[in-house]
Amino acid sequence: MIELIGFDGDDTLWHSQEYYDRAQDEFEAILGKYIDLGSHGLHDSLLATERGNIALFGYGAKGMTLSMIESAIELTDGRIEARDIHRIVRLGKDVLAHPVELLPGIRAAVEAVAATHRVVLITKGDLFHQENKVARCGLADVFHRIEIVSEKDPAAYARLFREFDVPAERFAMVGNSLKSDIAPVVELGGWGVYMPYHSTWAHEVVTGFTMTERVVEVRGADGIPAAIQSMQTL
Repeated sequence: MIELIGFDGDDTLWHSQEYYDRAQDEFEAILGKYIDLGSHGLHDSLLATERGNIALFGYGAKGMTLSMIESAIELTDGRIEARDIHRIVRLGKDVLAHPVELLPGIRAAVEAVAATHRVVLITKGDLFHQENKVARCGLADVFHRIEIVSEKDPAAYARLFREFDVPAERFAMVGNSLKSDIAPVVELGGWGVYMPYHSTWAHEVVTGFTMTERVVEVRGADGIPAAIQSMQTL
């Protein structure tokens, strides 16, 4: 019997990645004044810089912006003008200020699940940015707890299980990231409802994970309640 349900925030409750994708496109346009984009592998270079900085900056728009500035200086050999660095800073500010738009049907899905189970919101990223999005999403009051963590790994989920006094096999996580939302929970013995989003940050792409009967994939939010109900009989 499933007792506790976790919901991811970004790209599960509300749209997020598309704003980062837009910032990436504008960043490349800025760098196009200085370098041949095709020969420099800009996307891979920025991703490598972001990955290297996660331990220092964490996830989110602020870390992305600092990594963009670092990459821009390195790739242009310091030739990038101050006005263009300022434009990159504005890209980060735009991401931080983006509107919080819920995914279609997610409000009804969360409310339906909350009517029969305890539900928690588990999201990662910059504390201030995530708190702001939670406050503006209009769903905060539905959740029994809101967890904003620096990383969504087995240790973070295990701590949640201890605090709620719920064994892993009675927990299900709903999310769009196999790496952060599904794989760590299944590794501990829990369940996953995988709802892919149309765009995924390359860092969140996982390899080597095999879908099992403990993971139910849904095409949209309206499939979430039925997916959780199906787990009750397995």
